[in-house]
Amino acid sequence: MSLIFNSNKMFFLFILIFSTLISISSNSWLGCWIGLEINLLSFIPLISNSNNIFASETAIKYFLTQSIASINFLFSILLNLILMKNFENNFIFSILINSSLLMKMGSAPFHFWFPNIIEGLSWMNSFILMSWQKITPMILLSYYFNKNFLFIIMILNVFIGALGGINQNSMRKLMVFSSINNLGWMLIALMISENLWLIYFITYSFFIMIMCFSFSMMNIFYLNQLFNFNMNFLIKMFIFINFFSLAGLPPFLGFFPKWMIINFLMINNHYIISFIFIMMSLIMLFFYIRIIYSSILFNYFKLKWFKIFIKNKMIIFINMISFISLMGMILSTLFFI
Repeated sequence: MSLIFNSNKMFFLFILIFSTLISISSNSWLGCWIGLEINLLSFIPLISNSNNIFASETAIKYFLTQSIASINFLFSILLNLILMKNFENNFIFSILINSSLLMKMGSAPFHFWFPNIIEGLSWMNSFILMSWQKITPMILLSYYFNKNFLFIIMILNVFIGALGGINQNSMRKLMVFSSINNLGWMLIALMISENLWLIYFITYSFFIMIMCFSFSMMNIFYLNQLFNFNMNFLIKMFIFINFFSLAGLPPFLGFFPKWMIINFLMINNHYIISFIFIMMSLIMLFFYIRIIYSSILFNYFKLKWFKIFIKNKMIIFINMISFISLMGMILSTLFFI
């Protein structure tokens, strides 16, 4: 029975990947919309679970939210085709289509569904929602974006992502607000160059994958579990290294794509935007360091009769890969000198 269940999951995961390829390779807006709908219908069976009432509720919420975004996307296409007859330099059409795609990816100010839905997901599904599910809307957004509108959205993303994660106790919500903050960086990278966006997205997805896999293996969902668990201290330090990379601290690999974005903004005299993005990254770094500081201090108050034994050797491999993050400054120096 479990074998059939896993094969069904793999089938829907294949359809999920295939739907993304349909959307990004389509030569019409209608084909892009069809790919988005297939993506929606293939992700819902992955997150739904008959044994968990919260997963079923999450699937319904996700379906309703994404359906509204899809309806807005289709409406904006049909409105332009019927009434306006002109895709070029159409301000109303660009605002409508950008808003629907931003809602699809959980961007501010359309992000209110994102933290609620992710609370009912497993870590693996959370990783898919925070990484793969952003590919199609981001690429479609690059086809037709309103520059002035996206500047406002980018600033909202970095503000809400930084300020919203300060008082969070749930690790999944913390990762969500980190995702919203990084989405602001990804949007500005997309406006600069698609290659720069690809570098940033791959780097971000790499660290999100390590964090989600580590938390899934250790069954960590809340901050106090990092304080109390008798996990291997080396594994805990590798998790903290990934926190630093997500925040973009300079000696780590996560700083490399942010450095390229800041470098471009400074060359083109966008000093105010650079200042806002850097200050919001410092706020992100503040609550990451607060978690790390508390975890290291509370490490001495261990429960002697309670210890975690991780039998899966994959987590050691994943955490050794994360050690590559320490080589980030060397890599950055080679690129810029």
